[in-house]
Amino acid sequence: MTLETKKSVFVELGKFLSQFSEDNTIKKADVLNNDLFFDAFIDLIKLSQSHNGWYTPEQVYFSIQSWAKALSEENLDQWLSAYTIDTRESKKIALILAGNIPLVGFHDFLSVLISGHNVLVKTSSNDQHLLPFLAKYIIATEPRFADKINFVEGKLENFDAVIATGSNNTARYFEYYFKDKPSIIRKSRNSVAVLSGKETAAQLAALGEDIFRYFGLGCRNVSKLFVPKGYTFDAFFEAIFEYQDVIHYEKYANNYDYNKAVFLMSNFKLLDNGFLTLKEDKSPASPISSVFYEFYDDINVLQKRLEKEADQIQCIVSDNLMENSIDFGQTQHPELWNYADNVDTISFLLTT
Repeated sequence: MTLETKKSVFVELGKFLSQFSEDNTIKKADVLNNDLFFDAFIDLIKLSQSHNGWYTPEQVYFSIQSWAKALSEENLDQWLSAYTIDTRESKKIALILAGNIPLVGFHDFLSVLISGHNVLVKTSSNDQHLLPFLAKYIIATEPRFADKINFVEGKLENFDAVIATGSNNTARYFEYYFKDKPSIIRKSRNSVAVLSGKETAAQLAALGEDIFRYFGLGCRNVSKLFVPKGYTFDAFFEAIFEYQDVIHYEKYANNYDYNKAVFLMSNFKLLDNGFLTLKEDKSPASPISSVFYEFYDDINVLQKRLEKEADQIQCIVSDNLMENSIDFGQTQHPELWNYADNVDTISFLLTT
């Protein structure tokens, strides 16, 4: 298959996904294979929460719409223009996917296929249905992909390279097990926000999106705030009040009650608004329903510290306070060329 053919298939997938949103799902006459897949995908979305309690319709639809926007012809062209992707020997690339948020492994899946390789996918037990469904749509659109996509449940065998995503503990296992294979091994990362105290209410509300989207389960979710000495959180709490309904979701509420109880029994000082706790802590990783914070004196010293800790951080959010930071409310809107852990997946695949 030519690169143009492969791109056209994913553009069609983007058009298919664009039909589905939480408030306005509309079946479009010009979308390929709708008779086979439209109603079935609606049913799958409805069932997603029964497969994974965190996959509420709101979160699944958000992920679907994000990929619908990403898979435009313009975005694919811009992303791939930086590479020379020609006809080459196809190798078999194994993917070990996470399942913390819906379709979290789709970028790796897309990268393998668009670069001309074959993909061997081991899905997470937390996300076993969405990606295989989209793979069926891709194959129906271009049957030649049937020989290039395989999902496995057991042991991964007979592959040339691997991209594996997991926790810091599983990463050590991956590094040992795949030591003789070309690999990308992704560990736990978190995202942080750096505040000046001069943020607008709109910026702080957008920060709430960075915190609460996907219930805070993603590596791009902000789990740590750096604030100037003397900062008070009144404006922050007021701005994020619009996210209060998150506490009505049972799994989130259970985490909130449990983590708050653990903190209080340990005599930690907390700030609490009834659906989010703030705890002063040096760790970048906070539990669900909690965000850690830390005071800073000098923004330049903080910049150097975050540079040293770059291997723990996925995103930095600020109002241009830090180099390479992103705007408030944008952590869950990565472009195709924004690679996880800043590791260029396409370059890896083209040199494997």
